[in-house]
Parts: sequence; structure tokens; C-alpha cells
Amino acid sequence: MVDVSVIGCGHMGSALVRGLARTDKHRITACDVDEQALEAVSEYCDVTTTDLATAAEADVVFVVVKPDLTADIVDDLDLSGDQTLVSIAAGVPTSMLEPLTDARIVRVMPNLAAATGDMAAAVSGEVGDDVAELLDDAGLFVEIDEAQMDVSTAVNGSGPAFVFYLIKAMTQAGVDSGLDPDDAERLAAQTFKGAAETVLRADESLDELIEAVCSPKGTTIEGMKVLRDSTTDEAVAEAVFAAEERSKELARDPDDDDE
Repeated sequence: MVDVSVIGCGHMGSALVRGLARTDKHRITACDVDEQALEAVSEYCDVTTTDLATAAEADVVFVVVKPDLTADIVDDLDLSGDQTLVSIAAGVPTSMLEPLTDARIVRVMPNLAAATGDMAAAVSGEVGDDVAELLDDAGLFVEIDEAQMDVSTAVNGSGPAFVFYLIKAMTQAGVDSGLDPDDAERLAAQTFKGAAETVLRADESLDELIEAVCSPKGTTIEGMKVLRDSTTDEAVAEAVFAAEERSKELARDPDDDDE
């Protein structure tokens, strides 16, 4: 059992708490200055506290606060070399935190699907068995060089919003053609979920999977003709590049986090 604390119980922090609690394998401490935020996650925790010193007693300490607050929080924690600090802050490099703590530092860019155990996360740093176990329980993770963290922030960190946007577009198309709004949303969301699972489990490439659905003279191939003749690829790429650039801006000026 890993003794873990999560400092900052906003959207991402609370998603991590919920995801880790699913397995009932960890002792979880949630820390926040907002009592309402703590109340919202209290059923998933062993301890809730507003005291940083209490949160700092865990073996693995997740810091899930805004980028401009991260360094101050880490400096106040006074962690030892036997502990692990997991930083989740866009644009805050490990080099900024190393002078502030004796703990081993791991940098992670997760996403909100951690709440259901479906997180996609990119990780840099020395990932020990303890951190790997925690991340496995919240979803899937890949290890990358820290230099790639900005693009990871865009792909899997910001990516859920881009997917929600596409689900909304498909839902609206179904509604416009007569489907009940709730039915259209459920069908669109489940379609994305099923397609994603297929990609993760399949040996075929994405192009091969597309072709497998596109029967000659069928319905899918007609829709794919529209997409291939559109600028959809470019629009999605531009969204990713814009999010990546914002992450780089935050790295240059972590106080500018007014997102």
C-alpha cells in the first residue's frame, strides 16, 4: 500500500483522488485550503486536511496546483530524500523545483479521465515502482523526455477538451437529423470510447482501422470523403500546436497562468 497525498483538490486533483480510491490499495490524504473542495472528495480519502505539514508526511506527494503556486508549495513542504514529489503543473520544469526540495521529482501530465481509471498521462523523471503503481491504477502512462512535456500537455492534457468538442459536433449532427439529444450524446460518446479501445487493443494502424470501417459504396466512405476533403486535420493540428505554445509560454513565465 502506497501512502500518497494530493495537494490541490480542484478538477485535476479531485480526479486523481477518485481514480486512486477506486482500487482501495492506497492510503490517501487530500489537502486543500478550500474546505468545500475537501468535502467533495472526503468519501474517497483516509484523511482530509488544510495543513501542508500533514500532507508532507506521505511517501508520494502529488502537487496539483496552478503553475504560479507550485514552487512556493514545494518550498514549504520540506520533503526528504526518501520521498517522491510528483509535480503536475504545465510549464513548470523540474529544474525549477530541484533547488527547493530533497525529494525525488517526477513530472506528470495527466488528464481528467483519472477519475474513472482511464487517464492518459505522460511522465518524465525517475519513475519508481511506487509512482508506476499509482499511475497504473489511474489509467495509462508513457515515459517521455521532459523536453517533450509541452507537446504532451497539448495532446493528452488538453486533448480531452478537443475530444469533447468533437463529441458535441457529432451529437448535434444527430439531433439535427432527428435523434433525441440524450440518445445522440450517449451514442456519440460511446462511439468515441469504443473507437479508442479498439485503437489501444488493435495491431492494425489507424489508416487500416479506418479502411476496415469503410465498405465500398457504403455509408462510412461517403462521410470520410467529406472529412478528407475538409481542413479537419489542419484544424486539430492547429489546436494542439496552440496548446503546446501556451505550455511553452508558461515555462517562460509561470506567473502568467490566467487560462
